Formats: sequence, C-alpha cells, structure tokens
Amino acid sequence: MNRRDALTTVALAGAAMAATASAKADTAPTSTLDRIKKTGVLRIAVIAGQDPYFHKDLATNQWSGACIDMANDIAGKLGAKVEPLESTWGNQILDLQADKIDLAFAVNPTPERSLVIDFSTPILVHSFTVITKKGFAKPATWAELNKPEVKIAVDIGSTHETIARRYCPKANILGFKTRDEAILAVSTGRADCNVSLAVLSIFTLKKNPTLGELAIPRPLLTLPTNLGIRAEADRRYKDFLSAWADYNRSLGQTREWLLKAYETVGLSADDIPGEVQF
Repeated sequence: MNRRDALTTVALAGAAMAATASAKADTAPTSTLDRIKKTGVLRIAVIAGQDPYFHKDLATNQWSGACIDMANDIAGKLGAKVEPLESTWGNQILDLQADKIDLAFAVNPTPERSLVIDFSTPILVHSFTVITKKGFAKPATWAELNKPEVKIAVDIGSTHETIARRYCPKANILGFKTRDEAILAVSTGRADCNVSLAVLSIFTLKKNPTLGELAIPRPLLTLPTNLGIRAEADRRYKDFLSAWADYNRSLGQTREWLLKAYETVGLSADDIPGEVQF
C-alpha cells in the first residue's frame, strides 16, 4: 500500500468512526426534562376512584382533582401541557420504568422503590386511617384489628396494603385491584374495614355517609408522599420538582389544592380531624 492509499484508508476509517459516534449520539437517551421541553408534553399517571387526588368525569372522560391542579402548575412552569395515562397505585411505578409517564403522584418513598425509581422531596405528610363498616367497633389501636376474624380490605400494591400487612399481619387481609372495589367490600359487608390515607377516607365518607365511620387508630401512623420519577444521571428534573414541592408545601398551596377538591363534596378545613396531618 502506497502512502496515498494509506492516507485514504485512515480518512475513511475516521469518517466511519465519526458517523458511528454521531449515530450513537442521536440514539442516546434524552433526559426527562429535555424531552418534556422538546415535546411540550408532561405525561402523568392518573388513577380512577382516588378523590380528591384524581376524579374522572365518566361523561366527558376529563380528569380533575388536586393532583391534576398540581400537574397543570408543574407543566405550566415547563411550557408543557398535561397528558394523562390511566394507571393504578401498583402499576404507576412500572409505567415510570417503562417510560410511559414522566411523573407519578402520591408515591411513598420506600427502600424497595428507591432501587428502581427516584423521588422529589415530599409534597405532603399523610396520616393513615380506617373506615369501618356499620356496626363494627371503631378500633382505638391497630392491635385491635390484628385478629384472624377481622377482614381488612385494601387495594393491591398500595401503601394501604403495606400498612395493613405491617400492623395487622394476623388479620384476614383481602386484596382488591382498586380502592373502589375495597370500599365496596366494606359497604356490602364482605370486609369489616378499609385502611386508607386520611385524605382519601375523609372524602369517601363525605360522599357516602352511610358507609361507616372513620377511625384513627394508635399509634398515629404517618408517611411522606412524594413525586415519583425515573432514575437518571441528569438531576435537573428531580431538583426542579423538589424545589416545586418544597415551595408549594411551605406556602400552604398544596393544602389549598386539596381543600379545593374537598369543596366539590362540601368539605372544608373544619371537617378534617385535628390528629390528621395534611
């Protein structure tokens, strides 16, 4: 091979390497924040039957609720619009991992979840409560529910299930796909009670006053609820959401979004038990 041929070979090899590098760059994963800004779309998980977080109008298929107001506020700051994807508490983590959504609301940051997704700082701190069926004695403690004859209805994959199994392992725990189904089990007598976050149970009992009664067993159990996002090296999206969460929580705006959703069924701040954190 003469010198001219050698130079040509080197040039061609360099061009091939550059083209390969360019192709890899084009297919490299884009950060969530960059994708949202580029497409102008913020994809979120929405969950039916989870008032006041989410409410679906069956006539129009339109979504409303506290988390929708929060999502619209976040999207507005990113120059995007909200695109909902119907999911469940158990599936929204999988939807994040599968890149179907960019944001999951009301996610409790458990150690197991932290291995597969990331979180913002808390948007709220929630208290756990119990809805008892009519005629069932209101429990003063979680230990009173921890008996084989007690039937507890929970929605599978939720922190409601986690709390029931952690504090009432001896009880007969009935798992249902949705919280609506778990509540129906209480109303029809198939279950004695339902474990729910206070923010949900207060709303449920206001809409269905004949369902049963609200109990706040001791010890008082609380957990932070956060925004769930995909784990990625680029921290800008996480930092933005954490700043958003801290800002709105400290100003009381997050509470106002929840109270606004409560107003749709005639609830006010005075209806919230003093023991309940919000």
